[in-house]
Amino acid sequence: MTKADKLNQLKMKREAVELGGGKEAIEKQHKAGKKTARERIELLLDEGSFVETDVFFETRSTDFGMQNKKVPGDGVVTGYGTIDGRPVFIAAQDFTVIGGALGEAQAKKIVKVMDMAMKTGCPFISINDSGGARIHEGIDALSGYGDIFLRNTLASGVIPQISLIMGPCAGGACYSPAITDFIFMVEGIGQMYITGNQVVKAVTGEDVTLEELGGASVHSSVSGVAHFKYSSEEECFRNVKKLLSFLPDNNLAGIPSYPVNDDLNRLSPELIDIIPDEPNKPYDMMEIITRVVDNGDFFEIHKDFARNIIVGFARMNGKTIGIVANQPNVMAGSLDINASDKAARFVRFCDSFNIPLVTFTDVPAFLPGVGQEHNGIIRHGAKLLYAFAEATVPKINVIVRKAYGGAYIAMNSKTLGADIVYAWPTAEIAVMGAEGAANIIFRKEIAQAEDPITFREQKIQEYREKFANPYVAAARGYVDDVIDPATTRPMIASALEMLAGKRETRPAKKHGNIPL
Repeated sequence: MTKADKLNQLKMKREAVELGGGKEAIEKQHKAGKKTARERIELLLDEGSFVETDVFFETRSTDFGMQNKKVPGDGVVTGYGTIDGRPVFIAAQDFTVIGGALGEAQAKKIVKVMDMAMKTGCPFISINDSGGARIHEGIDALSGYGDIFLRNTLASGVIPQISLIMGPCAGGACYSPAITDFIFMVEGIGQMYITGNQVVKAVTGEDVTLEELGGASVHSSVSGVAHFKYSSEEECFRNVKKLLSFLPDNNLAGIPSYPVNDDLNRLSPELIDIIPDEPNKPYDMMEIITRVVDNGDFFEIHKDFARNIIVGFARMNGKTIGIVANQPNVMAGSLDINASDKAARFVRFCDSFNIPLVTFTDVPAFLPGVGQEHNGIIRHGAKLLYAFAEATVPKINVIVRKAYGGAYIAMNSKTLGADIVYAWPTAEIAVMGAEGAANIIFRKEIAQAEDPITFREQKIQEYREKFANPYVAAARGYVDDVIDPATTRPMIASALEMLAGKRETRPAKKHGNIPL
């Protein structure tokens, strides 16, 4: 065979690899409203930047007719490239090859790029579209999942890990995305479930479709498994790129910085008008956040889940910050089980990657109720306390209205280690609201009064005047300053600049034991 023949042979083999499971399988993928693994990579990465690895890797299994199903690449496309000029590693499962089922060879390909991502300090992106473990390969397939889960865990807090669910992700396969930092799902085609609907019906008698069981809407709003859902693959890819723009490449890299045309000293006199005069009237915390951050650009995480708390990324002076804020428009901004979990995980991500935290506090309480108590609000609420106390990144808290009881402590209070705590004049910092406090403190006097209603109102007002303000807390040093709301942006920016060189040491230990 001549050199020309060998080059031609290489060309033919590459063309065969690029066809994956063949033209018919590709057409079937398109009819299902899905793109192929290679099409997805082309859409996500910068044009011409993708370099494929392990192109000709294939299974060595010969059981149950596998010798007749061998396809180079083995159902996953792996490699590296750039997104907006920044290097990333990627693994995209190819559903056209044996339904993207994971076997020993496919797992080895994925593990190799994960290891390279760790060695080079680059984000890792996984596109999931698979029927699950390759049953033909038995324990070798299961072992492959274990290898991936181990890498996910070792990479956690070292490099950002992002999972895209663009097809089925069933059984044990779900646990790799679950360990990663962010999960994107595409409506109508992305599904995650431990057991399929037929098994559910056989075991529990529940009749449910796969979409109802584990579709994007379910996981983004009910279970909280997914952080994002989008109506198309293109929209999903655009937002993956936006998310990455806020993230560092790894835990040792500096946070991204972009040119900013928003005046750092910009005042926002309208902020004071957002807080209602009535203490129990709701308002939208997003109106405060978007007026404070650079250009009003806030990238919300977990938007549809636990909507009583807001988490997401923004920039101050061109640099990434993580924001955690109560949402008075939903459940009065109280903290419940899901909100505690959502916020705690986000705080820990930011701390892992040295992203400063800014908190906007308006919290009346941990949500009361038998359901909350029996389902472990104590344990779940403790996660949020733990996360803020554990975090060593710069931590700034702005108390805009209510800060009551244990929920006030949990929301990045000074005693949990907040570096700077600002309060607006509208802040109310107390053990509980004035009504509840008066009912307890003056219970006997109210009962014995000639006019209990009037007497109670007097005592409520007395308690409110004494504690429903930020000045008692400021007098004790729990609030660093009471500020004009209009100055919130420049005050936060100044504090972040001051805290840029923050160093904090903690007791030597292997790791803490967060109340999971």
